[in-house]
Amino acid sequence: MKLCGTKFKAVVWPALALIVALFCAAGSCVAQGAGAERTFPQSKATVEKALKEMQAATAGRLPVVDGFASAAEHPLDHYQRAYYQSKFQVTTSPSGGSIVKVNVQVTAWYADPTAAHSGYQVLTSNGRLEADLLDQLADQLNSHTQQAAATPPPVAKSRTPAKNPAPEPPPISAPVPRMPETGGLSSSLAQTLAEQEKTVSPSAQKSADKDSSSLQAEAESLEEILKSQAHPKNLVAVKKSGTPVVATASLTAKTLFLASAHDEFEMLDFNRDWVHVRVSGLSRGWIWRNNLEMPDSVPDTDLPAPAAQAPAASNLFHVTRDEKAQFPGDWAPLRGKTVRIVSVEQTNESGKDYGPQLRLEFAKSVLDKDYSELAQKAQELGGIVLIFDSIDGGMIAATLPTLQQWKSGKLSDAALWHECFFDPPETFDAAGPAASR
Repeated sequence: MKLCGTKFKAVVWPALALIVALFCAAGSCVAQGAGAERTFPQSKATVEKALKEMQAATAGRLPVVDGFASAAEHPLDHYQRAYYQSKFQVTTSPSGGSIVKVNVQVTAWYADPTAAHSGYQVLTSNGRLEADLLDQLADQLNSHTQQAAATPPPVAKSRTPAKNPAPEPPPISAPVPRMPETGGLSSSLAQTLAEQEKTVSPSAQKSADKDSSSLQAEAESLEEILKSQAHPKNLVAVKKSGTPVVATASLTAKTLFLASAHDEFEMLDFNRDWVHVRVSGLSRGWIWRNNLEMPDSVPDTDLPAPAAQAPAASNLFHVTRDEKAQFPGDWAPLRGKTVRIVSVEQTNESGKDYGPQLRLEFAKSVLDKDYSELAQKAQELGGIVLIFDSIDGGMIAATLPTLQQWKSGKLSDAALWHECFFDPPETFDAAGPAASR
């Protein structure tokens, strides 16, 4: 009986060890399977050559984290300065093609309310970047295939020897004069060259100058062409850091991210107030037109009339009441806090609607004027509320931290409105109804 138990252990334990090893190996394969994988009919050498040509697209800056990374430890809108780095692995497929596997690592700066907890963190890609890189690789390989198909095959030379081949003439080597090894030209040779320069005819000199001018003009023309190709004429540049890029053409639209000064975007469309831009790939956004440097080809006829021709907002509205009270709305940043409430009425009681632009202009003047007093009472006031007492009126609310960023220049005027609360939002938005923040 004891012998049977020994034999049982000798058979069972190796089998169990083999099962555990296979299970670990399977787990290792799953762990290594992260990323995206695609099979291409081209050879490994061809694929690696195409990857070298598109190397510039394998790493770079991301405009936002949301949409490119999976859920992280913290909300994605708390991450800034995102970058991605991709790594490719090419192996030969059993069918003769190639298997390409790509892994993308996303890093971004996490801005924590406590500065000591801030820092760069590694995020998990959601697969969008991998799919886009594999699509670019497929386009690159297809373009190579089309170029190869368009190139005619070389004409094969006949290997049949000619019946009476003509004898090739022997090479003739002419004697080459040697310069003295001591360096420099001999005095007689230098004198001869100087005399030849003096004896150049005026007509030959004029022809040489003409050719030089022609070459110079051609070089300038080529330089202009290269400059136009390197810098497309449909780009718009951001004037000031902190300019919001939003999802729709609305002052109350969701902010996608804040652009930095001199950031350039491709312009897709524009109107009097907004510019539709391409952020990257399929990502799109809208930017307030006054915050952009428009291309020279865009006419200024769509811009609003000069301020001198339009009625000043200060002449159309006036403050009727100023008091401190609890915030009269349900906006989370000011809910239950004490605020400064400024009541505004139209100077002319004709009932005419002056439009959202003039109301925003007057509201900006009040916020600018009352900010210093709000800053002195930061302990007791959480922000300011403007209430327009009219049929088409409404309410604008802003927190004190938002006003501090605006006054310090970190937020543009358009970015200020995106951080404010509007009720109802369509009253202050020329683009139409939109959801309030």
